[in-house]
Amino acid sequence: MKIGLISDTHNYLDPAVIRHFKNVDEIWHAGDFGTFDVAEKLSQIAPLVGVYGNIDGKDIRSEYPLHQRFERNGMRIWMTHIGGIPGRYCIPVRDELAQTPPNLFVCGHSHILKVARDRECQNMIYLNPGAAGTQGFQTVRTILRFAIEDAVIRNMEVIELS
Repeated sequence: MKIGLISDTHNYLDPAVIRHFKNVDEIWHAGDFGTFDVAEKLSQIAPLVGVYGNIDGKDIRSEYPLHQRFERNGMRIWMTHIGGIPGRYCIPVRDELAQTPPNLFVCGHSHILKVARDRECQNMIYLNPGAAGTQGFQTVRTILRFAIEDAVIRNMEVIELS
């Protein structure tokens, strides 16, 4: 299963995202869509799984929850917008990670790309795709693309948007 992972679009969907995600099976958006139009455009490319972020309004919040827990090809996934980073997770997230850790924890919010293995949390994989939108302090806009096969992430790609 091929996944396109994006976050922090803040009302802007770079046309390059459509090209990079055209062959994925699912798109995951880790919050701060900005407008429902971004969600609609992404869902025209592939089925969309998303969570709302701190800037998202009622339209996004009525369609996408704060947290998504789901499974794909044997991998347990938890996606939320504000999660923190390995070693410094947000308090409610930290407590739940300790009780029921996923195999893959996905969040956004920081606008900082990070792919890491958290050995303190049962070897969980942490993914933050950085920010794909034009709002924020990031100097490079990024998205991720990868596959999940038999509970293993394969072919991870960091894609820089111009």
